[in-house]
Amino acid sequence: MTDTVFVLNGPNLNLLGTREPEIYGSDTLADIEASLVEQARGLGLAVDFRQTNHEGVLVDWLHEARASGAKAVLLNAGAYTHTSIALLDAIRAIGVPVIEVHLSDPARREAFRHVSYVGMAAVDEVKGLGARSYAVALDKAAAL
Repeated sequence: MTDTVFVLNGPNLNLLGTREPEIYGSDTLADIEASLVEQARGLGLAVDFRQTNHEGVLVDWLHEARASGAKAVLLNAGAYTHTSIALLDAIRAIGVPVIEVHLSDPARREAFRHVSYVGMAAVDEVKGLGARSYAVALDKAAAL
């Protein structure tokens, strides 16, 4: 049986490639997914790749990761990173390692982005590498 890594993406990430490309790059979410699927195959993993603009859906998917026995979760919670105690509580509750993913480096951006509720419970963080942040995070998940 192949271990599965959930790759969960939050609000506005469906607009990658056109949304502020000077910050987030020109790769679309579909580009990132295709690359990760190929990378995962080489690592003996499967990825379950999803995006939503709704906080509660992310919480439900974190619970699903637990119920399905996922190896890990890569979570780019978008703006919810900086606002969602619900995500913090869910990450703490599921017992599945979560790696926080950011395309940009929040520490080099607006002050309100410097607090990460996701990071308070995540086992690791990859940031500031553009689309490559996901690839590095998947390698880290494989090593868990």
